[in-house]
Amino acid sequence: MRYQNIRRLGQDDAVRNQYMVCYDITDSKRLHQTYKTMRGYGERVQYSVFSCRLSLKELIYMKEDLGNILNHEEDRVMIIDMGPVGANTDKKTTTIGIPMESKTEEPSVVI
Repeated sequence: MRYQNIRRLGQDDAVRNQYMVCYDITDSKRLHQTYKTMRGYGERVQYSVFSCRLSLKELIYMKEDLGNILNHEEDRVMIIDMGPVGANTDKKTTTIGIPMESKTEEPSVVI
């Protein structure tokens, strides 16, 4: 999986956007693979929902990794671009009930 190489991308990818990634996977094996892949790109905020701070290159890699896991006839991934990191992305998200709390300030990478 390519997410293991995220740290090697270099400093030219310093511009990052905040993305919400939501998925609906019908098969338990693909669901687990998708979850493991997404842990390498961001922080889980709800079941099947991740918040990710990604460069354009990381976004491309994530889409490729997910595309290789999915059954394109049965599964769905939705990627919502929330804009540049630090550009009031918190104001674009509303929660009802338990508030979302960021556990990290930096992008998460699992190796």
